[in-house]
Amino acid sequence: MTANRGRWGIVALVFFAIMLNYVDRQILALLKPTLEAEFHWSDGDYANMQSAFQVSAAIAFLGTGWFLDRVGLRIGFALGVAVWSLAGMAHAFAGGVGGFIASRMVLGAAESIGTPAVVKSAATYFTAKDRSIALGIANTAPNVGSIVTPLAIPIIAVTFGWKAAFLIAGGLGLVWVVAWLALKPMPVADSGVTPAPIAWTSLFAERRTWAIAIAKVLSDQVWFFMLAWLPDLFHRMFGLQQGTVGLPVALVYLMAAAGALTGGWLPTRLMAKGWSVNRARKTTLLIYACLVLPVPLVMAVDSAWAAALLLGLGLFAHQGFSTNIFGLATDLVPARAVGSTIGIAAFFGNMWSIGLIQLAPVLLAAGWGYGPLLAICSVSYLIALGIVQVLIPRIVAVEDDGSGAVAMGH
Repeated sequence: MTANRGRWGIVALVFFAIMLNYVDRQILALLKPTLEAEFHWSDGDYANMQSAFQVSAAIAFLGTGWFLDRVGLRIGFALGVAVWSLAGMAHAFAGGVGGFIASRMVLGAAESIGTPAVVKSAATYFTAKDRSIALGIANTAPNVGSIVTPLAIPIIAVTFGWKAAFLIAGGLGLVWVVAWLALKPMPVADSGVTPAPIAWTSLFAERRTWAIAIAKVLSDQVWFFMLAWLPDLFHRMFGLQQGTVGLPVALVYLMAAAGALTGGWLPTRLMAKGWSVNRARKTTLLIYACLVLPVPLVMAVDSAWAAALLLGLGLFAHQGFSTNIFGLATDLVPARAVGSTIGIAAFFGNMWSIGLIQLAPVLLAAGWGYGPLLAICSVSYLIALGIVQVLIPRIVAVEDDGSGAVAMGH
């Protein structure tokens, strides 16, 4: 019972860390009108700041998964959260575009530890039966962060000034580090034997690595595009100002949070009914991929709340899909290599996402609006699932015997 409490305490702390991760990264989008007025930014300047974050995070992803696998989850995650919290606070002292870009780059590099840490936590502290639920709970954290941010940050900025928003969020991250280091649960499969390491470069030769990476590429581009441009979409299409844009944005991410929870629950329920891992995982992915298809209808509505419901449905599906891509990684990859595999996949996901972020100001300046961007978002998930099916026709749960051999799912 004590061990179970410790493991669910890990879920709670991972949840809070990733929530803060998304608070830190979304503050800039929420304060865009205020900071544009003060520093005279253009849409291109803003896109470059977001791209600097993505590039830095992408490059760091190549090392953070490996770092966690070598240094260990407990110390590695603590260091990552400490650095990203300090980088978030550094935004308050930026004097112009260059200062914000530098702060975003350090923030992105440090925050890259979050994704492999979530998946490694599930693989390390939970049995296969409980991992999807743990991942589903943890994967609601980005959405809760994205709900809290538009509700809290404008109030903090109006009351105490925009600098306080960055300082308060970063300070909470430093408090988290102390709590994380104080909790010491035992891994579920701790045999006392250190498993043979898996060569990092060997992962690039595995079809499962590319299946996970391509699925991350096609889904991450939607998530990061929404994270960067959603407040601007409501401002531009419906005339919502900083004080009012928070509520529809919060609704979108509230629906996304529900998607993450169902993404963990649904395959677990299907497996409990006797479905194979392959059938349960891929059926779940197909359901969520289809739910994203109506997103372009946003361009046909004249109400911010109707748009929020459509976008919310899209991100509900995104988070359900994303939770199951993480679940796919734990299906196919041994715990000792899951951090590295997710890191590689997230590298490609972040790098590819820059394209959609940079395409936005080009299409907006040309008068095309958000329609083409939303159309790209709507079909990305079906394409991703099709590629997963080609590369992994049948999912077979991995066996990690500590020998260094890596079982392959076909």
